[in-house]
Amino acid sequence: YSLNPDKMAGWNYELRDGEKKYISKKYHDLPNLGGASNESINAEEVLKVNPDILIMMTTIDKTAISEANGLEKQLGKPVFILDENINRIGEVYRLLGKVVDEEKKAEELAEYCQDTLNKMERGLTKITKDEKIRVYYAEGPDGLQTEPSGAWHAEVLDMVGGYNVAQVNIQEGKGRSEISIEQLLSWNPDLIISWDDERGGYYSRIFTNPVWRDIKAVKNNEIYEIPNKPFNWFDRPPSVNRILGLKWLGNLLYPEIYDYDIKEVVREFYDKFYHYNLSDNEIDELLKNSSR
Repeated sequence: YSLNPDKMAGWNYELRDGEKKYISKKYHDLPNLGGASNESINAEEVLKVNPDILIMMTTIDKTAISEANGLEKQLGKPVFILDENINRIGEVYRLLGKVVDEEKKAEELAEYCQDTLNKMERGLTKITKDEKIRVYYAEGPDGLQTEPSGAWHAEVLDMVGGYNVAQVNIQEGKGRSEISIEQLLSWNPDLIISWDDERGGYYSRIFTNPVWRDIKAVKNNEIYEIPNKPFNWFDRPPSVNRILGLKWLGNLLYPEIYDYDIKEVVREFYDKFYHYNLSDNEIDELLKNSSR
């Protein structure tokens, strides 16, 4: 989609209304061919649209290679596997650009991504251990699911230099480690980032739940929604959306280090990657509960 949406044969899941708002209408009705998360590929629909190639983006291991080989045999189409590792996203764009004959655009996007990763790496060296802001990532309908440091779902937080307070084991696959309110109270984070209400998160209720009121982040009103349109800025899916998430979260936590106008960053990113020209009001709406 980010390279050239006109070359897409379909989506890998059903677009939600909030996602459609920032995606041109001409792409809303592309068929859902399956394949996202645990959803199976819809072989019948794939064969109907008759794509030239199929693209997987995942961790490249024996399981992924076996799955790709199985799809090639089943559908008679070549399958390309792209590495979901955020640090290789520039390489991924350049490879994909060659595959779909969009090398110029791919180079532009690759350079943007690499420049962002380089800036994050430089910024990280300027944050001392004592300066790290203690952050809790609130997932799920009650805010009591989370991801620890080292989990790919929380990678953006690690990369910008936040201190992830969650002391839990990594849950493979979908993540979302269950915690108790007592654990959260003992961690007492400085700042909370949360799924938004539309995604089924607990953002609004954090402010009104008396059990949460003694947490430092709640006392100081340091609670922020993770922007989620058209794609989540923080983790799911593990794709280029996280590049914007790095800039957003870095600027939110350490504006003196990741020093830029976040509104202009968002405007440029949506234009460059999502082919969408945001109005000032739309930018304000996206950042309404997500910035200081």
